[in-house]
Amino acid sequence: MGTKAAEALDVSFDELPTYLHAKHSVYMEIGSETYYLTDVNDRYWRAQDTAKLNDKGHYVDASELVPTVSEFLTLPFIDGKAIADVFDQAVFYASEKA
Repeated sequence: MGTKAAEALDVSFDELPTYLHAKHSVYMEIGSETYYLTDVNDRYWRAQDTAKLNDKGHYVDASELVPTVSEFLTLPFIDGKAIADVFDQAVFYASEKA
């Protein structure tokens, strides 16, 4: 897991799948919540809640694992809404690797 970049990304909903395939992760702020959107070994996709850590200090999963980005973008995990539903209210940040 990387750290959240200071500057917001300029990415459209149509560009987000390509960005995720290329970069493997992104931070998404929606209201007061921040989610880490990431792949698992480039095979599955999930959202993690950055406000909750497990005993290893990793973010806790906020969504199911799904096999495709298109399925991930329509998976409801934000109070019954999906990334596709909240995209216009969300701010995205790069995940910077050390």
